[in-house]
Amino acid sequence: MTTSEWGRVADDGTVYVRTADGERAVGQYPEGSPDEALAFFAKRYDELAGSVHLLEQRINAGVVSPDEGAESVRNLRTQVVEANAVGDLTSLVGKLDSLLPVISQQRQARRAERAEKAAAAKAEKERLVGEAEKLAESSDWRNGANRLRQLLDAWKALPRIDRAADDQLWRRFSSARTSYTRRRKTHFAEQNEKREGARVVKKRLVTEAEALAGSREWGPTSGSYRDLMRRWKAAGPAPRDVEDELWARFRAAQDTFFGARDEAMAAQDSEFAANGEAKEKLLAEAEALLPVTDVEAAKRSIREIADRWDAVGKVPREKIRPLEDRMRAVEQAIRGIEEEKWRRTDPEKSARADDLVAKLQDAITQVEADLDQARAAGDQKRIAALEDDLASRRAFLETAQRASADFS
Repeated sequence: MTTSEWGRVADDGTVYVRTADGERAVGQYPEGSPDEALAFFAKRYDELAGSVHLLEQRINAGVVSPDEGAESVRNLRTQVVEANAVGDLTSLVGKLDSLLPVISQQRQARRAERAEKAAAAKAEKERLVGEAEKLAESSDWRNGANRLRQLLDAWKALPRIDRAADDQLWRRFSSARTSYTRRRKTHFAEQNEKREGARVVKKRLVTEAEALAGSREWGPTSGSYRDLMRRWKAAGPAPRDVEDELWARFRAAQDTFFGARDEAMAAQDSEFAANGEAKEKLLAEAEALLPVTDVEAAKRSIREIADRWDAVGKVPREKIRPLEDRMRAVEQAIRGIEEEKWRRTDPEKSARADDLVAKLQDAITQVEADLDQARAAGDQKRIAALEDDLASRRAFLETAQRASADFS
């Protein structure tokens, strides 16, 4: 007879396991030695212990629902109690039993979470009602109706709460929408009356605009047209049948004046043509600094060119924006190189990047270990989840390593 701490092999080849209730036969192993028999049934125990450990991890991590966890504990406990295996089966039963209080606590936590979500839904509905009631008192006719539709969609997306509170809040919400809609209709009826008044005002503004069309006082008259435009907008829309006709006359008067002003400005621009050519040459010098090889030298050169640029003076109007944009592009390119140089040598960012890589590598090592355990236990669901997790972490690690390399 061969014995171990948790079992023995009788002379006839029968294998027994020791439990808190005494010995019981778990099978025979006639083709091997007693040591091989014990090892065979001990391996079965190890597989059971792995399943218990995995279930313990999943329940403690909260990845299964309390009901699913309780069912799994019951099923696995039956397997352990009836297992044809040699090992500390009593301890495994104890571990499984110790999970039941954990499941009970998780069940209580989920009930509390549901209550919290219900309270959050009620608070959100109260907020929606409050906003709707404010809109009902507002005069935001352009956006208010759209916002109320958005609030209604948000309301529908929320879960119902207790019937009494839900019905009371809905009545307030619906009442606010009705009140806003009624006031909005009244507003637009009043607007129709105002359009008739706008007709009179805009006819007078057209007369003033046409009287200014022949002026050659460019500055003051430009200001007068801006004032007329402000008054035009303030008058509001006239009836549709006259609005376009009045605007065409108003715009024609503006075009006459500003056309004459543009001709005068064009003559002035010709005087600045030489300045434009001078700045073109300075731009050639500035653009020759790119690509930048020596940041400090480029900064000194661009400052010197900028001083000469300012000294040149005005250029024709149509060249102002293109010339300024090109000069600004050179300045921004030099500044960008300087900022990139600092970014690549920033020790704090480099340290953070290295730390992230290290943490990801540690996490991947742990997931690989968990995956080996899952494969050993034959838990296909766990294996699939861990393989997905491992692929995601490896992809994230590759991205983090590239970011870290940027600082090297």
